Amino acid sequence: MGMTVQNNGSALQAFSNQILVSSNNVANSLSDEFKADRAYNVEAKNGQVQTLISKTQASATLAEDPLKNDGSLKELSNTNIAEEMIVQIQAQNGFDANAKMIQTYDETTGTLLDTIA
Repeated sequence: MGMTVQNNGSALQAFSNQILVSSNNVANSLSDEFKADRAYNVEAKNGQVQTLISKTQASATLAEDPLKNDGSLKELSNTNIAEEMIVQIQAQNGFDANAKMIQTYDETTGTLLDTIA
């Protein structure tokens, strides 16, 4: 049972990492030429969960640079706010589910100890 709690703990950390990456993307969504990162949670050894982070290379919209009068274009951020919202909701749900598993384990252990004592 202890290994399960460790696995849930690593999942909590992994979902926290996803939220951090997504939050960084949202914070930089108005920064020109910003390339959003993607955080993927994958199974590691012994059932642990780890986060892999990769930078998206998708091109962003080109817009006329208002600071220059020569009609030159600049690349905007490739962050999609709607996509980030979905990522954050999924990560929150995963975090909540794993936290509930740890809470249930804790309550079950406490009940067992109360019964023995």
